[in-house]
Amino acid sequence: MPIMGFKCFMAYYWLCRFLEAAWFVWVSQMNHIPMNIDYDTNMDWVSTQLHATCNVDQSFFNDWFTGHLNFQIEHHLFPTMPRHNYSKVAPLVKSLCAKYGITYHSKPLLTAFGDILRSLKVSGETWLEAYLHG
Repeated sequence: MPIMGFKCFMAYYWLCRFLEAAWFVWVSQMNHIPMNIDYDTNMDWVSTQLHATCNVDQSFFNDWFTGHLNFQIEHHLFPTMPRHNYSKVAPLVKSLCAKYGITYHSKPLLTAFGDILRSLKVSGETWLEAYLHG
């Protein structure tokens, strides 16, 4: 702060907070919003977690950019596990899914971002329709 001054420091601080918030929204929502969640269908807990979330394909960049939360399925199944270990258990989870016929969703990063935009578009159109004709 002595080098930048208080006003410059505050501008820098709020810019960082804004960018961090935007990053968090994209990273957290790309694994949740696009999933087709239905009302209670009496699925078991594991199947529900796999149906409600999806992963983003593993790559060095995706692991770094998302803080390993591109492994959202593993995050939901093992919430207390350190995130850097998700890639180690992912093959075991995939194997379990294949054994029991449960779909394991994983997609590229740009597809995940596009899914957020499509979901927001559908939601916005739904609300606009309700507002105009409600």
